[in-house]
Amino acid sequence: MKGPLFYSKILLFGEYGIIKDSKGLSIPYNFYNGALKVDENPSSAAIESNASLKRFVTYLEQLQKDQPELATFNMEVLKTDVERGMYFDSSIPQGYGVGSSGALVAAIYDKYANDKITVLENLTREKLLQLKIIFSQMESFFHGKSSGLDPLNSYLSIPILINSKDNIEATGIPSQSATGKGAVFLIDSGIVGETAPMVNIFMEKLKEEGFRNMLKSQFIKYTDACVESFLGGDMKSLFANTKQLSKVVLNNFKPMIPEQFHGIWQQGIDTNDYYLKLCGSGGGGYILGFTEDLEKAKKSLKDYELEVVYQF
Repeated sequence: MKGPLFYSKILLFGEYGIIKDSKGLSIPYNFYNGALKVDENPSSAAIESNASLKRFVTYLEQLQKDQPELATFNMEVLKTDVERGMYFDSSIPQGYGVGSSGALVAAIYDKYANDKITVLENLTREKLLQLKIIFSQMESFFHGKSSGLDPLNSYLSIPILINSKDNIEATGIPSQSATGKGAVFLIDSGIVGETAPMVNIFMEKLKEEGFRNMLKSQFIKYTDACVESFLGGDMKSLFANTKQLSKVVLNNFKPMIPEQFHGIWQQGIDTNDYYLKLCGSGGGGYILGFTEDLEKAKKSLKDYELEVVYQF
């Protein structure tokens, strides 16, 4: 048995901001994917994944009892498959901000949900929101409080524009150009990040008035401007705003940036060769980079392997 593939995602803009209703833009990232599988001779990773699925099934049973109006699942078949050793076979790195638990949630919903909303029907805003709410409840099993966006992106495999918490829509993004000099890239920090502790730090900081003001007047302002200029294909404005956003993050989100990256983060702002930002909750995993000149960025960051996500 092998199920369909579900892809990783990248939140280009909106990390942390979407908690406070900033805009956000999430795109599928097909480089990594995962699928539900049963093997005759499971590896140790498969056995570990299966054990985690068992706990997830218990959680889903409770969720279905508590909120039957949310979604119901074919529990008998799901339990039978998990007993048979089903696991999530995934190349998506965990703790890297590219949506490993999101892809798993999407795969489970796709295979076992009753009366599921499908990609093929007319995806109205109401249906997108309903899916996001279902996925948010499902994914909360993995890291406390989930927005539901990662599974939504993985399930639909289309770019999603977040206008606010309850206003999301499928969107088109400017087409890629394989010969373009500009690029969005990933740098591997070499550290696994954990979502829950980072989100907790953020929630604690929100209690400070100064931090809340900074979020509104700077962080959300530049995030929204980045989303608008990216979707509008206005690259000059995109880079001006990304530079400001990169500064705000370095000044106010230091705990979320691995220490050895503070220097190269500043270097990008000083040289304009590239600008860095958080990918997901930070604390490790990937760091997202934007550059107008990929060759220049590669030279500046010669000690790091750049993984290109998008070229323009």
